Amino acid sequence: MNDILLFSVISLSAIGVAASVILFLIAQKFKVIEDPKIDVVEEVLPAANCGGCGYPGCRNFAEALVNSANKNKSIEGFNCPVGGSEVMGKVAEILGLEVEEQEPLIAVVRCNGSRANASQKISYDGPATCAFAHNLFSGENGCPYGCLGLGDCVVVCQFDAIYMNPETALPDVNDKCVACGACVEACPRDIIELRYKGKKDRRIFVSCVNKEKGGPARKNCKVACIGCGKCVEVCTFDAITLENNLAYIDYEKCKLCRKCVSVCPTGAIHELNFPSRKPKVEKTGEGDAALKKEKVIAAKKTESTKDNQQELKS
Repeated sequence: MNDILLFSVISLSAIGVAASVILFLIAQKFKVIEDPKIDVVEEVLPAANCGGCGYPGCRNFAEALVNSANKNKSIEGFNCPVGGSEVMGKVAEILGLEVEEQEPLIAVVRCNGSRANASQKISYDGPATCAFAHNLFSGENGCPYGCLGLGDCVVVCQFDAIYMNPETALPDVNDKCVACGACVEACPRDIIELRYKGKKDRRIFVSCVNKEKGGPARKNCKVACIGCGKCVEVCTFDAITLENNLAYIDYEKCKLCRKCVSVCPTGAIHELNFPSRKPKVEKTGEGDAALKKEKVIAAKKTESTKDNQQELKS
């Protein structure tokens, strides 16, 4: 009996030792040595884990940056929207590379179908999500491209940068926006776009995504783009294109001259954070010159009449 127990203990111990040796050899064979720079880069990142960089979290983004630097000696194409150029500059310094400074972006809502501009035709009574409502109907104002106003973009924003305006029933973006792109992905109508903030936060964009022809588009919203093409004609920088009855302004080419804003017949082109326009001073025409001449002649006649009256009195 004792021999059986002793044999069992020795056998199990031998099996355990053999398994440990095998596992150790396998671990040594397939072990992955992680670059210590990954931890350093991760510390520099803002730890927002928003996914705006295109990776699930800051740790994954740090690994991608270090791997690209080791393989390609470059981190071009990578961007942390939360940290911006400042953070990417620190990352480049850690990795011994140079990075081109990028213009900061901000989310822009390309819809102006407020209650004042697009009257309500029906009342929606269902799950309060844009994703659900988008599959059921065109919208309470009848526009199949406009904002549904149920706030999916607000729910996904981690930075309190977007809220539903109670007066317009449209989302508004504030200065807290870091251009993570979460609201862009959440919107089923694709009305939210990331654009350059521009100098002094000045931006010009077509606040409409309706691709219907002019008549149907204006029927649902009085400030819809009707595809007239006037903005394309006045733009001297080839920044505006017209496709599928809809104008689009390329923010990389736009020089913020605002000529397109003046000629838009429906007011579909928006200008943000610009100073108010100075009233135009009309040049003196031929009619004004003639009127001025008549006033001078009348004044001379009045003076002559006064002189004659004074002579008669004397």
